[in-house]
Amino acid sequence: MTMTPEQATRFAGDLDRLVDAVEQVLLGKSLVIRLAFTALLSEGHLLLEDVPGTGKTSLARSMAQSVAGTTSRIQFTPDLLPGDITGVTVYDQRTAGFAFHPGPIFASILLADEINRASPKTQSALLEVMEERQVTVDGRSHDVGSPFMVIATQNPIEQAGTYRLPEAQLDRFLMRTSIGYPDHASTLRILAGADHRPHELRIDPVLSADEIVRMTDLARSVYVDPTIHDYVSRLVDATRAAEEVRLGVSVRGALALVRAAKTHAAGRGRHYVVPDDIKALAEPVLAHRLILDPEAEFDGVTASNIIAQSLIETAPPSARLAG
Repeated sequence: MTMTPEQATRFAGDLDRLVDAVEQVLLGKSLVIRLAFTALLSEGHLLLEDVPGTGKTSLARSMAQSVAGTTSRIQFTPDLLPGDITGVTVYDQRTAGFAFHPGPIFASILLADEINRASPKTQSALLEVMEERQVTVDGRSHDVGSPFMVIATQNPIEQAGTYRLPEAQLDRFLMRTSIGYPDHASTLRILAGADHRPHELRIDPVLSADEIVRMTDLARSVYVDPTIHDYVSRLVDATRAAEEVRLGVSVRGALALVRAAKTHAAGRGRHYVVPDDIKALAEPVLAHRLILDPEAEFDGVTASNIIAQSLIETAPPSARLAG
């Protein structure tokens, strides 16, 4: 069943309330907050490439508070083991049996801080849960519940002692973006409240976890015209054909773009997707999935450049249907 205009209007209002609540903590960053909630409501995960001290932990904590959920933070280090993330099965002498002790992955929003500092083996512990929302320990699967989202961070400046994220893991992040430093006005507001430490700031729940699940289901019902599917397919093909690209956008990436565009449209009060939804999300959804030719990288070409050029070269549909 397709979303109705009335449902789209309510969806947009609820999303605005969530963004406004989190912006009380992360001042002047409404666009990043909206992208983060778009990822959450699209059942996706977010990769933040940013320098320290820009509010990544505050974003994860305040998002969880706004949806009456739980949050946990894992500091990724070279000695971190997969069991430190997923949990372990231990022998209980009182019951003479084995019991599962869940790890920090069992939270509504997980902050994986400096994810590229852990070994590839430990990073791979997130692959199953990011795709299937469950972890398997000693042959038994455990559901992490809904809503569930991973917000991972990595420092784009400091690369010593880090491991590059494998392509399979990058492909599981719905979006990649950065928070960045606040503008002058927001900085003044932050300094004015310097007597309150970030972890002391709390916001009241805006929606319940069940309501977030309802919004997620509702976002799936946004209408997507076949011409939009054709547009996304041609856009993805353009990234694969670019001379500077060694590996273009995968089918998972194309699906992620359509899924995120549905949520973006509903967040704008529309029950159908338009080409502008695709254009607005193409860079954060697709850029991190590209693997560039080393010579092109040496010449200063970036994945964002490729996405921008592909958008220029790929003509959008000339008409849209509201469904």
